[in-house]
Amino acid sequence: MANEVKDRIDLMAINCEKELTLALIGGKWKLIILWHLGLEGTKRFSELKKLIPHITQKMLTNQLRELEEDHLVFRKIYPEVPPRVEYSLTDHGESLMPILKMMYNWGKDYGEQFIWKDGRACQESKLADANGQICKSIQN
Repeated sequence: MANEVKDRIDLMAINCEKELTLALIGGKWKLIILWHLGLEGTKRFSELKKLIPHITQKMLTNQLRELEEDHLVFRKIYPEVPPRVEYSLTDHGESLMPILKMMYNWGKDYGEQFIWKDGRACQESKLADANGQICKSIQN
């Protein structure tokens, strides 16, 4: 698996650890997937799809595969008919949760100061993420 990560990420273009981190968790959907798995625990593919309705099935599949290749998500296949597959965070994935919570809080503060000055909540704004789930998931 480690070779797959190296094949997918152009290590020659990465200048520092921050760029490596962004290469692993960057993009529109990975943070949202990690967020749901971190806050809500193990999920099946269909459950994740319902939580992130604007993501296509193909994109969710690809993002989960990449997160699995990067050792951030664990995929468990149960030997049943029909097959059951569950996704959860690995220890490395779990280690991102404090960072994701800080990003959430930063975004909330920024939104309140500059975007939603009239008091609108994140999920009411057109600037909320595609499904509003990230904003509703925690209340610190």
